[in-house]
Amino acid sequence: MADLIHKKRHLTSFQIIILGFAGVILVGALLLMLPISTKSGVVTPFHEALFTSTSAVCVTGLVVQDTATYWSVFGQSVILVLIQIGGLGVITVAASFALLSGRKISLMQRSTMQEAISAPKVGGIVRLTFFVLKLTFLIELIGALVMMPTFIHDFGAKGIWMAFFHSISAFCNAGFDIMGTEGAEYASLTSYVANPVINITVMALIIIGGIGFLTWEDIVTNKYHFSKYRMQSKVILVTTGILILIPTLFFYFVDFANLSGEERVFSSLFQAVTPRTAGFNTANLTLLTGAGQAIVIALMLVGGSPGSTAGGMKTTTISVLFANLLASFRRKEDAQLFGRRIDGKAVRNAATILMMYVMLFFSGAVIISVAEGLPIGTCLFETASAVGTVGLTLGITPSLGGVSQIVLMILMFLGRVGGLTLIYAALSGTHKNLSKLPKERITVG
Repeated sequence: MADLIHKKRHLTSFQIIILGFAGVILVGALLLMLPISTKSGVVTPFHEALFTSTSAVCVTGLVVQDTATYWSVFGQSVILVLIQIGGLGVITVAASFALLSGRKISLMQRSTMQEAISAPKVGGIVRLTFFVLKLTFLIELIGALVMMPTFIHDFGAKGIWMAFFHSISAFCNAGFDIMGTEGAEYASLTSYVANPVINITVMALIIIGGIGFLTWEDIVTNKYHFSKYRMQSKVILVTTGILILIPTLFFYFVDFANLSGEERVFSSLFQAVTPRTAGFNTANLTLLTGAGQAIVIALMLVGGSPGSTAGGMKTTTISVLFANLLASFRRKEDAQLFGRRIDGKAVRNAATILMMYVMLFFSGAVIISVAEGLPIGTCLFETASAVGTVGLTLGITPSLGGVSQIVLMILMFLGRVGGLTLIYAALSGTHKNLSKLPKERITVG
């Protein structure tokens, strides 16, 4: 990948990112097709291997085969490596190998790294990359060590592998699990619904991975001095807190009102955290009320934060649109957040991203509903999970036909690389038109 960045100087950063993700997905699919990748020693059909590889690299978690019972340790290891690459970003991983080998990073490569992790500037990108790597491996190691005693108690020596697998999957917001057993596939973490160690650790890993590396740099640098944080970090932390608190209260008083004690608290909190965008679940999502499923869909579409392991529209996108809404209500010319004026370009980009995600998630659901003869509500849940790179499911993905699986793969890929990345990659060769058409008023609303 480093050679790709070095040689293809005529490619833009956005095009390199897209090609990088596509290349890793293809290699992952070929590896998963090998007989050694399955427990039964069979060759996995290309479309199933491609779906699994796409889901892993795009850190989604939707699967057509149960990860625990179908894939061997080798296959699970391939999936875990793909998750780690997808979580960190293909370009970040490639550049890291180049740095560790002592090679110099060109300006073009630094620019690509900047786009890959949503850094505000090229300066200091190498230092930031090392910070990302150290933070990632440290947090994943801590998460594995915390969960290890519980898993070893329940599964013996196998618990060591399970601890590392679920720690990396949670931090990378992937949602892949190896908890299934014969006759009880796709179990996720339902057997640990009231376990405080697993619940708290997995939720912490999801949140840490989902708020973004730049936010963590702010936290490490400025500690408890919130006023010194970047405006973006403030927006991310506050929005994340709100998007956890409000759904938790809803689930506590509505969907899990029949539960009691720790099970009710952890179920409510976990189901509020995991849709953004981890894909684990400790409750049967098909039993949620219609309103509960709608809230999960909304959370899946919002997703995590820029420069994080999570997908979705991003918390900053929703915050900018909400700030613009308040500005319109107050008849102010500019949107404002934390005493700062928001650039008009950011507002336009946020509106574009919102429309793209809504169009993708709705049109994908319509196609699947027509192709499979399924209720549109069920299909909307699945496509929101795919385009938001979440992995939560109402159980229909493994039984979908080829056309529907292709739709989900496209949505997962678009959701991971980002809508604007694709637009900029496609239009990078076009020249900017400086001429303007005559202006005319149009009434909206």
